[in-house]
Amino acid sequence: MINITYKDLLDAGAHFGHLTRKWDPKMAPYIFMEKNGIHLIDINKTLVCLEDACKEIKNIARTGKKIMFVATKKQAQEAVAREAEALHMPYVTERWLGGMLTNFATIRKSLKKLSNIDRMMKDEAYSKLAKRERLMMFREKEKLERLLGGVSQMKGTPAALFIIDVKREHIAIAEAQRLGIPVFAIVDTNSNPNLVDYPIPANDDAFKSISIILSAVAEAIKEGISEKKKDKDAEVSKEDEAEKRQVDEEVAE
Repeated sequence: MINITYKDLLDAGAHFGHLTRKWDPKMAPYIFMEKNGIHLIDINKTLVCLEDACKEIKNIARTGKKIMFVATKKQAQEAVAREAEALHMPYVTERWLGGMLTNFATIRKSLKKLSNIDRMMKDEAYSKLAKRERLMMFREKEKLERLLGGVSQMKGTPAALFIIDVKREHIAIAEAQRLGIPVFAIVDTNSNPNLVDYPIPANDDAFKSISIILSAVAEAIKEGISEKKKDKDAEVSKEDEAEKRQVDEEVAE
């Protein structure tokens, strides 16, 4: 797992919370102190929570299951999309569509529509359509890709969610809770950590704070995927050895 230190989090501003008047009392266990009207997060607890979260995320990734990234706030969109794509994991960085998890059948229909439009645009018949019709089709594809591009390869509901900003993504969290899907999330001082299974207390507004935690989570997933591959290779090797022994025994007879 990526080695993140107390100083790294401090330098990234992960300890800066919100104004004291905006706090959620349930975050009290993770708050170190108040300074100049702002709550400061206990970085030691951030490190402990991050380690626990990464261990579990690594275990999920090792099973080969998908972890969905959710971050619709501007300062997190690009970084989250980049990491998720590199890991071949589904992600949502635009608007969360209601029913993304609880009514995935409807989402699947929209994905099928996107696939059909894409196929039609590659067909010769597309060039023969009126300019207005081509423009409408292009705009529809652009809209669907913006909203669903990150989940276009998703075959079903994910095994877990990694969320940035609990308050902003409350609909996604509610849907995950209904389906019993574990939620990992960066939780700031204005949010309720009890809404998620693995809260990571930290600044969810600063780009550097988001990036350093995101990188730790991504590294944990990479390790899980790598270990799964090693497990698979070891299993194949065992099967090959068993087959070779069987052949040798048959020859010996």
